[in-house]
Amino acid sequence: MAGPLAVAGDVVVDALPYFDQGYDAPGVREAAAALVEEETRRYRPTKNYLSYLPTPDYSAFETEIMRNEFERLAARQPMELLSMKRYELPAPSSGQKNDITAWQESVNNSMAQLEHQAVRIENLELMSQHGSNAWKVYNDNLVQMIENAQKELQKLSWVALVSKNYEIERAIVQLEGEIKKMKQQQGDENKENIRQDF
Repeated sequence: MAGPLAVAGDVVVDALPYFDQGYDAPGVREAAAALVEEETRRYRPTKNYLSYLPTPDYSAFETEIMRNEFERLAARQPMELLSMKRYELPAPSSGQKNDITAWQESVNNSMAQLEHQAVRIENLELMSQHGSNAWKVYNDNLVQMIENAQKELQKLSWVALVSKNYEIERAIVQLEGEIKKMKQQQGDENKENIRQDF
């Protein structure tokens, strides 16, 4: 049977219905119902039994992004899709076919896109050359950190064990002193009894 668990002050529950046996015996259900009835007479919960607690502030940890997202969900609006506009290379509109500045803007946009793609290619080449080495160094650092943490844990465990051993030794010395006192008291009582006999 499970150990007793104190609930609501003086009420003790020490039954596990999924483990304990004997609940089908005659009179057990009635006894349990009587205990429940007695408890409900002593404890009448109010409608709002949490009224003594302050009103919870559910927005305490919200960030601006979260707040905007919650508002979007409450309004049942769809999520904004990833904009691919910056990757497009539109030509000037039909009304601007003869406008040199419109064509210059298109050329500048295409050059920026070309440079962006060149940087991506460089990053991929660097990653293929040095990425595995960077991961190896990162993993070595993690292993070193784990070893340091384990050494620190062993030091702490050693200190705890030494402290515990010291406390045990102190308790032993104290108990030995008490035993010695008790033996002296018994010896004194025996001597006193022997004197009274003579």
